[in-house]
Formats: sequence, structure tokens, C-alpha cells
Amino acid sequence: MNLNNIVIVLDHPDESRNIGAACRAMANNDISELRIVGNKADYDIEHIHVLAIHAGPIFDKAQFFTSITEATADCAICAGTTRRRGKKRGKLLLPEEFAEMADDITGAPVVSIRPAGHSTTADTHGGQSTSGNGTGGKVAVIFGNERTGLTDEQLDECNLGVTIPSSDNFGSLNLSHAVQIMSYHLFRRALLQKKGEYRGYTPLTLERVDRTVQTITDNMQKIGFFKMPGREDMENFWRSLLSRASLSEGEAQYLEKTFSKMAGLTSKKNGDQN
Repeated sequence: MNLNNIVIVLDHPDESRNIGAACRAMANNDISELRIVGNKADYDIEHIHVLAIHAGPIFDKAQFFTSITEATADCAICAGTTRRRGKKRGKLLLPEEFAEMADDITGAPVVSIRPAGHSTTADTHGGQSTSGNGTGGKVAVIFGNERTGLTDEQLDECNLGVTIPSSDNFGSLNLSHAVQIMSYHLFRRALLQKKGEYRGYTPLTLERVDRTVQTITDNMQKIGFFKMPGREDMENFWRSLLSRASLSEGEAQYLEKTFSKMAGLTSKKNGDQN
């Protein structure tokens, strides 16, 4: 996932403050390219910066366009976000499904795909335009007006739809919240390719757990904690406990060092007494 190739597009947002909050949501997730369908003069820049806090530069660099088609002309694909389903809206992807698709596109050669009937000056291969820069294609995520969302006509300018599941009783999301959720899924997808940065971990295999259990019980035996007949029960206890704990490699090593140090200190103390 190349987050530099993610484009957030706001279509005629009503509230300047929502634009600022959306900028902050983008910055939280390392996404920096904002495009707005609308007129810059219609928005209060001071209100935008108040809500954006330190993400104000995202708005300052934002580009303005007259339509979704124009705003996404250089993108390989554009996805319209919607909570409503209908015949014209087709199959809607979940955010995590879309993030997986975006991951493939942002790392692939640029091939722009336009919806049928929406050609651009870049179209040179039957609805596709290619770029030889090899840096991956841009992926646009489109968010509609706070009051109306994306209309069927606006969704027709997109390649596909994405929906964020929400309550049947109150399904409407604030614009910045929707931007945050979509940006977060893209950000998390990007983290899968980075080692040691805000990642989860891979729990140890049972084979690796057994090595830790052996280290623990070896050192317990050295300090005389139990006689040989009691070792098997102790091994079973630690194996059951540690496997359910889903240890990381670092945690296993810490346990091993702790028990080894305990055994070493006990041995040293006994030696001093002798």
C-alpha cells in the first residue's frame, strides 16, 4: 500500500468545520492528498484550520474541481462511499475489502479506468490510460455532501461503491468520521508491510512455546523447586498457561531470561554460603 497514492475527495461539503476535521482524520492516517468538488470561496478557511489543528496544510494544498470525473481523472479507480443500497449502486464493498483492492492498485503500474460514458482526455486505450512511471496508480475515495450523501448520478462517476456498516436506527455518519474510518482501514493495510511499527504480533507456535517451557522447568529444577517426578505436571501447567496467553517472541525471551537469572542467583547464593 502506497498511502501517497490515496486521494480523498469531498464532493460539495456543507460545513467548513467538517473539512477541517476530515483533514485531521487524514493526517492521523498518513494520507495527505485532498481534493474538493466545489468552490474554495464558499468555505471559511479560519474555521477549517480551527478543526484541522496541525493538519491545516492538507487543506492549504487541496485542489478544487467542478466534478468527480474531473477530480479523479488521473486516478486508476475511484470509490464512492454510501450507506444506501439500490439497483444503481451495485455491489458495495466493505472498507477492509476496499483497502485490499487499493493495496494492489497503489503498487501496480498506472492504468486509469473510467466508468462507461465518462471519457477523459487521458483515455487512449478504450477507456484506460497508462503511465510508465511504475509508482502505482492513484486511488480516490469519494465522500458526498453531509445532508444528501452521494446521489446516483454522482455514484455513476465512480467505479465502485464502499459502505461502512452502521446502525439501522441511526445510520448516518458525520463526514469526518466516515473519512476517519476509511482512512484508518487503508492505513492499517499499509502497516501490514511495515515491521515493528504499530503492528500486532504473530503468537508463538506450540513448538516454540515448548522451548520456553523447557527453559522454565530446567531452571526450576536447578533451584530444587521440584523432584523429577513432579516435572511433567509442571511442564503441562506452563504449556497450557503459555499457549492460552498467545505469547509474542519478546515475551517468551523475557520469561526465559527471568527464570535463567533466578537460577543463576540461587546458584551464586548457595556457593557463597558454602
